[in-house]
Amino acid sequence: MTEYMGGSERPPSPPALTTPRHSRGALRQGDSFTGSEALATILVADDEPGMRESVARALRREGFHVISAEDGAAALDTLRKSAVDLLIADLRMPGLDGLELLRAVRLLAPETEVIVLSGHGTVEEAVEAMKEGAYDFLTKPFDRAPLVHVVRQALDRRALVLENRRLQRRLDDLAGAGEIVGAGPAILEVLRLVKQVAPTSATVLVQGESGTGKELVARALHRLSPRREKPFVTVNCAALPETLLESELFGHEKGAFTGAVGRRAGRFELADGGTLLLDEVGDLSPLAQAKVLRVLQEGEFEPLGTSRTVKVDVRLVAATNQDLAGLVATKRFREDLFYRMQVITLTVPPLRERREDIGLLAQHFLRRYTAKNQRTLEGFTEAALARLLEYPWPGNVRELEHAVERAAILARGPFVDVTDLPEAVAQAEPSARVIPIPIGMPLEEVEQRLIVETLKLTKGNKELAAKLLGIASRTIYRKLKE
Repeated sequence: MTEYMGGSERPPSPPALTTPRHSRGALRQGDSFTGSEALATILVADDEPGMRESVARALRREGFHVISAEDGAAALDTLRKSAVDLLIADLRMPGLDGLELLRAVRLLAPETEVIVLSGHGTVEEAVEAMKEGAYDFLTKPFDRAPLVHVVRQALDRRALVLENRRLQRRLDDLAGAGEIVGAGPAILEVLRLVKQVAPTSATVLVQGESGTGKELVARALHRLSPRREKPFVTVNCAALPETLLESELFGHEKGAFTGAVGRRAGRFELADGGTLLLDEVGDLSPLAQAKVLRVLQEGEFEPLGTSRTVKVDVRLVAATNQDLAGLVATKRFREDLFYRMQVITLTVPPLRERREDIGLLAQHFLRRYTAKNQRTLEGFTEAALARLLEYPWPGNVRELEHAVERAAILARGPFVDVTDLPEAVAQAEPSARVIPIPIGMPLEEVEQRLIVETLKLTKGNKELAAKLLGIASRTIYRKLKE
């Protein structure tokens, strides 16, 4: 017999099935359940007491934890106070109706799935509910079996989303894809501009020395933009010979040149709707520059070997470690293309200009490579940190990453020491003007070390030390006495 929602109640179903929870997902037949695992919590909101209790009773029989709310306002109050996996809401309720409640849930608890019920359902209402983010739309009256089926599907979807998010966080820990790490004013200014520019469609020129993280900036621009679900495509203009670069960018037809055995889409076509990074853009050939300019102006191009025009919608990010203005002055780069590319210019500072980030970056890379190589390291010795701070890092962040990766593999103790660093870094003598401060050192100890090291520099002259530190000399005497 089947329980009929909205009609008379039939005899009860068999006992509830018990299953393991998957990220607070639905219960599945054939699995076992342990008491330590919490049941999925379902909130039923309906102003009709009979319908509300009927739905709640049916779901409790399936092993779910069910909370009831007499209207939309009561449901919203429950959502503010309790974690809910799934909301089942009637479309027509006094005060706060189902759609308004759905919109509030999307803001208040975006991970909560929603099923909308209606006694007078129309296609238009169903479409509106789905547009607002509902998982499904059921029209009253309905049998128990379809309700339970949809509930389990919604909870399965929620569990899958949560699991993917957990995996993505784990992948970020291991690979750090797209991460820009830093807390100094120079990199924070870059991040501020990235967040401001990303939602627009403006072409961006990213400048900076090799290894500073220009591609990470480009990926951040894409990730924070409305194009994030579309492709992010890169091409290194310096890595390809002139004869192949045009084909790589714009594609070719079969027979366009020797070896062109079939049609091939270019990077611009592959990036349609998304973002294209032209790395080392200063190495573009004059002909390729002309074609790129046309794409920026008209949004179209012709692949090699055909007069067929291809229309594309691509957000272009150009990156270079060269002085493009200098290339323009010597006629090696088109002036009109230069001005089209530098609508927004972001300059990524070299690591030597953001030394306050070296310790943070080193810890970040150490965490990544200890996880990747299944090692346990607690950090850096003070001597090793001093070498990292003093070394000029001509290869910038990329060189620092490789140095820390090497250290994470070679370190023999719980801390990375000087002997674990590359020879060039290990031989960098700390300057008397650089004081290594390990992350996590209490502020009281930081202050003490700063005073002691400054007194060493001034050979014990407390008045001079006080002037260098910008404090009163009596403060030096008081601190030393303490």
